[in-house]
Amino acid sequence: MRIPILKLHDYLLISIQTEMDDNTAIQFQEDLLDKIHTTGASGVVIDLTSVEIIDSFIAKVLGDVVTMSDLMGAKVVLTGIQPAVAVTLIDLGIHLKDVPTALDLEQGLIKLHQELGE
Repeated sequence: MRIPILKLHDYLLISIQTEMDDNTAIQFQEDLLDKIHTTGASGVVIDLTSVEIIDSFIAKVLGDVVTMSDLMGAKVVLTGIQPAVAVTLIDLGIHLKDVPTALDLEQGLIKLHQELGE
């Protein structure tokens, strides 16, 4: 299953609406990096509102996606992180302290706009 990646101006918007398995996570990583490369997107909002639990592999892929996107010049904002997901990320040592977060997609777009100084 592929996770849709929408383009809005210079941003990419992703709303993960399903629990991810390992293959979906790897496909998402590849798709997002390819989309950043082909569109020249300057920012990415990843909405995790529907994700209630993640395992260690998915958490690592999520951390890697943020780092890789940054290396490609696209700032990432995470939105809608559920309490169990936040606990899992910290328990696994995946600290996203330099990654802006917001409560929902709308606030995430505002935060991304501020982060990019636009």
